Amino acid sequence: MPVESAVSSRLPSVHIAPSVMCADLCNLESDIRELETAGIDMLHFDLMDAHFVPNMPIGLALIQQLRPKTDCAFDIHLMVENNDFFVDAVAEIGVQQIAVHVESATHLDRTLSLIQAHGIKAGAALNPATPLSALGYVLERLDFVLIMTVNPGFAGQKLVPSTLRKIAECRAFLSEHGADLPIEVDGNVSFENIPKMVSAGADILVGGTSSVFQKSGSRLENVQRAQKAIKLGLAGRESF
Repeated sequence: MPVESAVSSRLPSVHIAPSVMCADLCNLESDIRELETAGIDMLHFDLMDAHFVPNMPIGLALIQQLRPKTDCAFDIHLMVENNDFFVDAVAEIGVQQIAVHVESATHLDRTLSLIQAHGIKAGAALNPATPLSALGYVLERLDFVLIMTVNPGFAGQKLVPSTLRKIAECRAFLSEHGADLPIEVDGNVSFENIPKMVSAGADILVGGTSSVFQKSGSRLENVQRAQKAIKLGLAGRESF
């Protein structure tokens, strides 16, 4: 699938975006080939600076080296303090969408505008405890919203219970404000949680250790299992 269709302003179906930080980084190209065979068209990169969150699993060099090796869309999640520096850096590499945290952006409107000036889709990421009202005055700048369902920084965490309700409330909030935007969900996107997340309104699922990279199955088997879970969630969404 072409990169452009993977990041359209309102996705016609639910997409799985494997989290690269959860892959086998010593055999990353092989992992990416398996995911492409499974039908994945978007890869999620968590860029951290060890300041905004206390971790730094991958860096700019990895993204730069991987870019010419795949046609997948690159979905960048910035968990950093100096957002504008990283926006410019990944824009040079060639990415399709970037989410910045409202909690770390001193001038959120300016940073979102910078992303879009590069011809890249701009998203606002919200930590579990951050209210949806933080989006109120930047909706016109947004191409998508990223809801964190765990506290950011580390893979393998348990779901923050209130975040399932937050996904549904985000969908209602966007609808009330006439904003037809995709909702991306990041954190414990497990086989068990996927139907609930999709039913609540999630459009992009960041798959990590509890789904795409779960050790009990191959990449292909895990993606297929996640797709079945998505179908259950879509059936639940239609019942509302």
